[in-house]
Amino acid sequence: MTVPPRLLFPVPQPTVPVVGPTGEDIALFPVHRIYCIGRNYAAHAREMGSDPTREPPFFFQKPADAVQVVRPGTVADHPYPTLTRNYHYEVELVAALGIGGRDIPVEQALDHVFGYAVGLDMTRRDLQRAMGDIKKPWEIGKAFDRAAPIGPLHPVSQLGHLAAGAITLSVNGAVKQSSSLDQMTWKVAEQIANLSQAFTLLPGDLIYTGTPENVGPVVPGDVITAHIDGLPDLSLRITERE
Repeated sequence: MTVPPRLLFPVPQPTVPVVGPTGEDIALFPVHRIYCIGRNYAAHAREMGSDPTREPPFFFQKPADAVQVVRPGTVADHPYPTLTRNYHYEVELVAALGIGGRDIPVEQALDHVFGYAVGLDMTRRDLQRAMGDIKKPWEIGKAFDRAAPIGPLHPVSQLGHLAAGAITLSVNGAVKQSSSLDQMTWKVAEQIANLSQAFTLLPGDLIYTGTPENVGPVVPGDVITAHIDGLPDLSLRITERE
């Protein structure tokens, strides 16, 4: 009798809690991939040196285990990462897919969304820019430990779809980013349709749907509060490097 090969060691499965209508955990959402769209609000595209009227959507990825789950009502410690001297916040709506597919039509794309959460696309901006300047991949600026803080997921069945409403971020109580979800250049359904032309999307995929203008740096001691209408706030305290 042939014995099947054994798994050499366990690999943890990153998950995000799913909450019910009163905030209680009702399930765990297993994270497959994290996709992020770049420059998806016109003013942010301009501040990054791009022309939003001509640029097609583009995406990058973070590893699944970059998620840092942040519970509502708490201020989570978030260590300042290594190698950088210019660490930036970017508040984003996160769409979580419960159904996968290829070549998904825009008009059917929202049917694939399981739920939504508040997220942060944390960025080692100096490393990202340095790689961009020499035409090299800039994952080192985007794909690192705890680079994707996220709050609990709220199912569409309870929340509906989020297409409008305020998206803001404050640092130490001062508002830094302020816009509305309806200012996205590429809406959530369009992002899903575009991604599904390049990848087979699967249940468990997270899509960070872009950030408004006025991204900027934080240092140890700063407290970030990310807000999206209809979802609980996400708060982080930047701590010294581990």
